[in-house]
Formats: sequence, C-alpha cells, structure tokens
Amino acid sequence: MSQKSSGRGRGNGYRGLSVRLKTAKGRKLSSTIWLQRHLNDPYVQRSKIDGMRSRAAYKLLEIDEKYDLLKPKARIVDLGAAPGGWSQVAASKVKSMADDIRVVGIDYLEMDPLSGVTLLLKNFLDDDAPDMLKQAMGGHLVDVVLSDMAAPTTGHKQTDHMRIIQLCEVAALFAQDVLRPGGAFVAKVFQGGTEQQLLKELKRDFEQVGHYKPPASRKDSPETYLIARKFKGNRSQA
Repeated sequence: MSQKSSGRGRGNGYRGLSVRLKTAKGRKLSSTIWLQRHLNDPYVQRSKIDGMRSRAAYKLLEIDEKYDLLKPKARIVDLGAAPGGWSQVAASKVKSMADDIRVVGIDYLEMDPLSGVTLLLKNFLDDDAPDMLKQAMGGHLVDVVLSDMAAPTTGHKQTDHMRIIQLCEVAALFAQDVLRPGGAFVAKVFQGGTEQQLLKELKRDFEQVGHYKPPASRKDSPETYLIARKFKGNRSQA
C-alpha cells in the first residue's frame, strides 16, 4: 500500500487539474454535472495519487487525526467496507500484517484483496453475519467498530434519514456486543441528529458521545459521523 501519510496539513489545500466534460449522448445533464464534480474533487484526485481505494479514506484519516482511535495493534471491524478505503487506512494505522491480521471488513459488494485485512463477502444485516465477524476476529474483543454503511437514497429526506439510522442502530448493537472496555464506535448518520433512543443508549454505554463532520465530507452532503468513545463494557458479560 503506497499510502503512508496521516493526511495532516494537506486537506482541501490540494489543487489538481480541472476536468470539463461534454454531455454525452444518453447521459443526463445531472449525471454529467455529478461526474464533472467528482472528477474535479481534490480528494478524488488525491486518492489516485496516494493509491487509496476511495476518497472516503480521508474521512477516516481526519476522524482519526481528531480522536486518535486507530492505535498500533488495535483490532478493527469495518462494516460496509467496500470499496475498502477505510479498511486500507485502518490496516496501515494499526500495523495489521498478513501474519497478524487485526482488521476485518464486511460488505455484500466484492472487493479486491487488501494486505493485512480479512474481507468477508456478506451482507452485515444477514442473521449469521455477526457470528462470522466474531469468528474472523478469532474470538477477540475489538478496539474500534467502524460503520460507513449507507442505504441507497430515495431523495425523500425523512425516509433516507430513517434508513441510515436503522443501519446505525444495528451497527451499534453489534459494537456493544464485541467492543472491549475503552473501545470506540464510529458510524455515518445524516444531519438532523441521531434518534434520541439510540443516543440515550450510547450515552449510557460510552463515556463520550458526539457528532463530527470531517472536512473530506462534501459541504452539501447531509452526512456526519457519530463518534462514541470509552466503552464502559458489555453489561451482559459482566
């Protein structure tokens, strides 16, 4: 993996070549505008230079720069891992190696192999997915559970919000089951806040809970990230 930098000091300061596209036959104007914005995105350009799987990798780098979650030898689970950007960052940060794998990613979309990462081709919402993840981690408790999962958007704000909150709730239940005391949970949500019941439960089980929008998140995107730290421990195993 060519990426070695922590991402400090560059952020939106990166400037690349501007790309202008003509509206191709059969492509809607809105699609052309989106593609042009994507190709001119400095994080997209930088991801190609750094050899990152996706621009989303910089979101995790910025989250880690602020909260210092990915420590050497930590054990990480990445939910909704495709195309692998977050797992790639996590493996580099925690120094996960082929002979000592400490990162497990799961997604129903196929991904190319990643050094130091066990990738499961599976829908996390399947009933047997949590047990498969636990087995892949060798039964060890986990230091950080990451979730960049997002349901396909419908364009209806309330429906999209409910869908992503549901994913966050399922991810949080899994995190509360597998995290070691002191561990952390990071999950994508949409602006408008986390559902109060979920937030209440997280504040009960974690010492610190809040929201953070990393600079790599597009300004016009409704996404933000729920950051829960210092897990108090699984009460059912106490």
